[in-house]
Formats: sequence, C-alpha cells, structure tokens
Amino acid sequence: MTIVENESELLDPITRPSRTISGWTALRLLSRRVHFLAGMAIAPLLAVLCLSGIAYAFSPQINDLVYGDTLSVGAPGGSARPVAEQVAAAQRARPGAALESVIVSDSPDATTRVVFPAGGHEHHGGGFNAESTTVYVNPYTTEIAGQETTVSGRPPVQVWLREFHGNLKLGEPGRLYAEFVASWLPVVVIGGLVLWLGKRRGKRLTPDARGETGRARTRGWHGAIGLWISVGLLAVSVTGLTWSVHAGERVDDLVAALDARSPSLSAPAVVAPAGATPIDLDRVITVAREGGLSGTLTVTPPAARTKPFKVTESSAGLPVQKDSVAVDPYTGAITGRVGWDDYPLLAKLTTLGIQGHSGELFGLANQIVMALIAAGALVLLVLGYRMWWKRRPAAGGLPASPHVAWSRVPRPVIAGIVVATAALAWAMPVLGVTLAVFLLIDFAVATARGRRSGMIEV
Repeated sequence: MTIVENESELLDPITRPSRTISGWTALRLLSRRVHFLAGMAIAPLLAVLCLSGIAYAFSPQINDLVYGDTLSVGAPGGSARPVAEQVAAAQRARPGAALESVIVSDSPDATTRVVFPAGGHEHHGGGFNAESTTVYVNPYTTEIAGQETTVSGRPPVQVWLREFHGNLKLGEPGRLYAEFVASWLPVVVIGGLVLWLGKRRGKRLTPDARGETGRARTRGWHGAIGLWISVGLLAVSVTGLTWSVHAGERVDDLVAALDARSPSLSAPAVVAPAGATPIDLDRVITVAREGGLSGTLTVTPPAARTKPFKVTESSAGLPVQKDSVAVDPYTGAITGRVGWDDYPLLAKLTTLGIQGHSGELFGLANQIVMALIAAGALVLLVLGYRMWWKRRPAAGGLPASPHVAWSRVPRPVIAGIVVATAALAWAMPVLGVTLAVFLLIDFAVATARGRRSGMIEV
C-alpha cells in the first residue's frame, strides 16, 4: 500500500542532517520502513494463509463433493424412522462404543450423524484435534451411509484444511506461523494507510495511472487495492488472533476480567422417580423443538443418572442460532436454557467474528467476500515484490530497504512510538519477540555498514 508520489519527499530530511523532521514526517518515514520490512517478512506465510483460507472457506462445497453419498441421501421419501432406531443401527455398526451425541438435521436430504469416541485415538485438549467416529445413517431406511473420523463434526478433508491453515499440520508449534502473520498484518496495513494519507495529490480511492508506467503504475495499483481491502484484512487478522496461542491468552484474560465469557448451560440435578423409565431420543427432540429450538439439533445424552439431556441448535448464517436447553430424562421438562440473548456483547462479537472469519456467517456471500480479501492480498504481495525488485541497483544486487533517521525525530514522537510499541508487544507477544529480534539484526546491519562508511546512521 506504499503510495508516495515523490520518494525524495520522504528521503530529503535524511539527506540534511541539520534539519529536524516533523512528527508527521517521522511517522511516514517509520511507516514506510515498517510497511516494507514487515511486509517482506510475512509475505510468504501470508500467501500460504490466503490460499489455504480460500480452500477452507469453501469446505462445505468440498465436503459435498467428496462425501456427497455419505452426507446426504439420494432420494428422500416417506417418513423418517424414529431417531432411536437410527441410533440403534449405528450402534450395531460400532458394537460396544459409548454414544457421544446425535446430530439431527432439519434438511430432508441429510443423513443423521451418530457420534462415538474414536477407537484407539486420544482426545486432545481444547477440542482442536479431538477425534470422534461419526456414523452416517439414512433416516428413511436406517442403512449406514458411511463412517468417518471427524473433529467437532468436520469430516477428514475439512479437518485437514483447517489444520493446514492453522498450523501447517505441525501441531501446536505450527500455530505460531499463523500468529506471526496475524500479529504483524495490522501493523503492515496501518503503515500502508499512513502512507496513503500522506499523498499530496488528494485521497483518491482508485489508482491514477495516467501517464504513469513501470514502478509508479505498480505502486498506484498496490495502494488502491490495499485501501479497498484494508478493513477486511484488519478484521481477518483480529479475529484470527482471538484463538491464537499467545495473543489468544491475552484475549481470554480480558474476557475473564470483564466477565464476558460465553454462558454455559446449567440445570438442577436430576432426581429419578421410583420405577420411572427414561424418555427416548425422539421425545427429547420433540420437547426441544416445541421449546423453540430449530435448525440442526445436537443431542448429548446424560453423562450420569443425575444429569439431563443437552440439546443445542445450530444453523449456518444469520440470524445466529445458539440456544441450548437441558431436558429432564424422566419427565421431559426443560430444566435449563441458554440463549443468544444471554451472551455478553464481547462474547457475541467473538462468536460473530469467528464465524465471519470461517465464511459461515452469511452463507455463500461470506465465502465470496473472504475469497476476494484473500485474492486481493495475494495480488498485493505480487505487486509489492515487483516494486521491490524494480528498485534494485543498476549495478546489480538486492535493493536496499528504506530507513529512518532516528537522531532527527522529535523526542515526543519517539516516546509515543515506544509506548505504542510496548502496548502492542504486550497484547501480541509474538509481535514483541520478533520485533526485538528484528531490532537487534537491524542494529547489527547498520553498525556493520557504518564501520565500512566511517559513520553509523541511526
């Protein structure tokens, strides 16, 4: 997003040591350097995130393509068999396995998903890699349509895409790559916006390529596209940080301090009447739907005799459907409820942000928006590298990076930069650590160059 009409405008203060530069000029110089160096550092990993993110955003369509015969029935017709019969058919396919949950769709052509613990697989904490075995049952015939190892209801291809996007299939250590990009991307975007605001010829929203060729034309398109998708890039970065390793902990601490966690379902202990017979799954589902739940229902059986059934609704898109109810397994009464209105504002924003980031908030339009943002970022990377390459010295070698003459920056400006940087480094520890490493390397390079030239530029 480097839109500087005349580069000498920025470099001129450096060439005149006696001149103290203004705070705005110092900010532009710093933004230019950070935008360039941080952009170069995150670009390869950002490309991986963009490409894998596009694929994951369209994972529902990929699921239908790969698992179509498993996820749906060919020709729905007649009345669906009782859910209890469907579960019994799945249990015959998984003899001796404990029932984890049953997922019943409101779509007439969807199979019923009966979920069991994955045999021989350890459940990992946090749910990110917790595996289960899902048996897909034709609701009209109770025939088994297929079995897959799933994670939070996601079939294998979607799980693979999610893990590759989030950790490069390297487990917990691999998650740092995504956090590194998400931490630096807002800095790069804001730096580009500062450079755009610093243009002398008006704040254009489209590139002015009249009479421009080569690097100037490339810079114009780089700046315009960056401006168009800047809000989207910031939103994707912030929402991605909410479930990162280190910045995510900061978010969790903030949520806890504000008492803004997502509410959990609670209900009184179940008291079994003498000689009472537990109600079946079909009665539980009927009670939940009569109680206002809609969409796809996930029914979790009681974990103990004193626990109720838990039924949770879910549906892609808006309005958000997040209600859960507790159903007494003997009386069929609803003994507890948590609805979307019970979520604190911060919990709502976090939920909406995650769904939007994943392309699940408003259907196909959400998927297309996320794909356009990712594609725009890829174009920015190509244009950025092209500009950098066109700056290479005529005698050969790699082009130098822009620099800031810190000795001529006003002290109040430096103090403000230090405070802001410290705050960002605390909120995003990966940014803080990598920034420290960068400063050490940058100082070493500057010192080496200064010794060769007989002076050190700081």
